[in-house]
Amino acid sequence: MPVSLESSKIIYAALKACGIRLLSALPETWLVHLIQIAEGDPEMTLVRLAKEEEGVGLSAGAHFAGVKSAMLMQNHGFLASINGIVSCAQLYRIPLLMLVSYRGEFGEPDPWQTEGGGVTEDLLRALRIPFAYLDDRAHVAARIAKAQTLAFSSNKPAALLLWTSGTTRSGGTTRHSTRWSRRGVAPACWTWRSTSHAVAAGRTRRSSCIWARR
Repeated sequence: MPVSLESSKIIYAALKACGIRLLSALPETWLVHLIQIAEGDPEMTLVRLAKEEEGVGLSAGAHFAGVKSAMLMQNHGFLASINGIVSCAQLYRIPLLMLVSYRGEFGEPDPWQTEGGGVTEDLLRALRIPFAYLDDRAHVAARIAKAQTLAFSSNKPAALLLWTSGTTRSGGTTRHSTRWSRRGVAPACWTWRSTSHAVAAGRTRRSSCIWARR
């Protein structure tokens, strides 16, 4: 889904439809339209942060006050927030909706964004945080609603990755990733394995190929 004012309006409308009334954010290129829309909306409270981890405490306080919130950040901001996510949101079972711009993937022009892209999904899985992609305008509203519902029913964080590229196919978008052993060479005791599973009510399929021990 392209980074644009029109895409941002769709995402923002979906957030408001879920009852979100507080957003926390730092300035970020992919999020600039969302931040500007929120800033001009008298029904939304926008809190500009000094660092992303502050948003975890802000969302925790909002939850206890009965206000639904969401965090807007890039994936490097997610990396900077991990301590707060684990020691606050996960430990004390606080619902936390995170919209994360997925920087550092193929086509990334900014050198300072490149490291985070390679570890974002692995860290989400390691932290057992469920996530899905906002890569098509057609399913933005449904996925934001489902992520919000899951965050509140489980009292845990849920993440939505703002994805701007991929291979479009009928019925959804397929993303392929390849993981290699150290130095790109598979040890003799490892074998090639391909896996595929459905994401977000079957609308998107994700395929991955990994080296696995025999």
